[in-house]
Amino acid sequence: MTKPSLPDLLHAAVEAVGGTERPGQVTMAESVAEAIDGGSHLLVQAGTGTGKSLGYLVPALAHGERVVVATATLALQRQLVERDLPRTVDALHPLLRRRPQFAMLKGRSNYLCLHRLHEGVPQDEEEGLFDQFEAATPTSKLGKDLLRLRDWADETETGDRDDLTPGVSDRAWSQVSVSSRECLGASKCAYGAECFAEAARERAKLAEVIVTNHALLAIDAIEGAPVLPQHEVLIVDEAHELVSRVTGVATGELTPGQVNRAVRHSAKLVNEKIADQLQTAAETFERIMELALPGRLEEIPEDLGYALLALRDAARNTISAIGATRDKSVQDEDAVRKQALASVENIHDVAERITNGSEWDVVWYERHDRFGASLRVAPMSVSGLLREKLFTDRSVVLASATLKLGGDFNGVGASLGLAPEGLAGQEGEAEELPVWKGIDVGSPFDYGKQGILYVAKHLARPSRDGTRGDMLDELTELIQASGGRTLGLFSSMRAAQQAAEELRSRIPEFPILLQGEETLGELIKNFAADPKTCLFGTLSLWQGVDVPGSSCQLVVMDKIPFPRPDDPLMSARQKAVEDNGGNGFMAVAATHAALLMAQGAGRLVRASGDRGVVAVLDPRLATARYGSYLKASLPEFWYTTDRNQVRRSLAAIDAAAKQAEA
Repeated sequence: MTKPSLPDLLHAAVEAVGGTERPGQVTMAESVAEAIDGGSHLLVQAGTGTGKSLGYLVPALAHGERVVVATATLALQRQLVERDLPRTVDALHPLLRRRPQFAMLKGRSNYLCLHRLHEGVPQDEEEGLFDQFEAATPTSKLGKDLLRLRDWADETETGDRDDLTPGVSDRAWSQVSVSSRECLGASKCAYGAECFAEAARERAKLAEVIVTNHALLAIDAIEGAPVLPQHEVLIVDEAHELVSRVTGVATGELTPGQVNRAVRHSAKLVNEKIADQLQTAAETFERIMELALPGRLEEIPEDLGYALLALRDAARNTISAIGATRDKSVQDEDAVRKQALASVENIHDVAERITNGSEWDVVWYERHDRFGASLRVAPMSVSGLLREKLFTDRSVVLASATLKLGGDFNGVGASLGLAPEGLAGQEGEAEELPVWKGIDVGSPFDYGKQGILYVAKHLARPSRDGTRGDMLDELTELIQASGGRTLGLFSSMRAAQQAAEELRSRIPEFPILLQGEETLGELIKNFAADPKTCLFGTLSLWQGVDVPGSSCQLVVMDKIPFPRPDDPLMSARQKAVEDNGGNGFMAVAATHAALLMAQGAGRLVRASGDRGVVAVLDPRLATARYGSYLKASLPEFWYTTDRNQVRRSLAAIDAAAKQAEA
């Protein structure tokens, strides 16, 4: 029997999901197939509306080898597992003569732990466990959440937190879940045979397509113990998020609260001398943290160094002692010991990492209004790690609507540990580097006709702490011209709150929703439902808003989202580039800003009928030398700095929308 052609397979899949075949999607599918067949790597930029998930799923399923798809957002994971994969598998079955199995796999703490649910949580103060259901009053929010979780445990097939709707608080979930370090292991656990996390792993072992998240992919790469089954193809969707997710997993933290919890968990499992040693080290560390000022520690201060050595040594002794103890008087002793070990091991590992003082790590103090001071350590760069762990022994496809910054893929490529395109594989040092190519398959949208990029060139440059009265005046007039319909994207939560407060009193006829006042899902639903409503939020909101149609016709960015000058990790990365003779500002700050602006501008045009304006209320986009690099990273909208022109355009777009709504 002849092998079905890729165009035939793609056509069948597109019909099955009720989509339209697009030239960009065909180009993408062909390029993905070529990379997989050739065992090479591909970076593909596929604009909104291309249908990129089918652009990689169809060639991956046709190839027939096991594939892992890693995404950044829960929304895309759900879309793949609940919609795209079932329909695609059904559509391709008659052509491929096989029905590939697929499964979702996440980290252990995402699944309900039956041991925790039935046996209780190790108690801080006393030996043994306590019943969290009895401890929480049935009428409290926590009590209601826990009772709902107990009922849900009897009916859920997956135990996956994301399948529980409505969700529960992190506090409630922590009472019924465990980290991989706290888990007893299926063979030792009374509930091992029914374990949801183990069942998910077994399903993944049998599946041809495994859908996971960037965090689990990072854990799989960093921690050495494989979590994901062996696979021949890795597809990273929303790949612009990968570096920050991997950095997050590779970041260690120590806080006084966390250290004190470790002391309490382990105190009853070790002798008095070892318990006192850990307690003393914890008290010394807490005293130092009380005086900690936020900022990078280029060298570890002497007193902190001594405190960390004391913590490390005390934690090491505690770990040995816990490993050797057996105390049958402790109820469910294995669970109590496992939780104590997990908390003390974490203290030991972070303290040792900081005292070892790798030149590749950045260490800093952070202060939080609610949680106090913390000591953090993160890798200067994850590019070497990604190059070594990601691009060996498999073909990797990285897909996103925003990978091409300033006109090429080399900026994103460098952050992933890739040499400039075309140089890898050549003689010399580049010979050993992964060979890759970048392809931009465009977008089905006509950005030049559907959108305007407006830069408010007449405004004053934003200063770091100054209030921006002229910016708020401009924002007010733009919202009035567009009849509401505005998504306001701000560089800080403080700026979003100030703008919302000010504009609620200035233009009460346009309701303003603010991130944090409701769940994100609820905010987006209310924003989409009423054209006059505006939604204000921060960078984190930029990723999650998908509102096609006339409810979102104006996307406003208050200023270019450069990293804060006092961000320890970003400034350390910038300095490292400069020390190597590069342009640190362009390589780190401008690349960071370009990625966020491209994501923000991408919120405007989500469908072929969408029209609107992206307004950047920062004159530097028009006047600064780096402005052209940032503009080249955005969709190719029609560009203007004419404030009167943009108000007329917004009014016309609003009038057309009102007519259509009527």
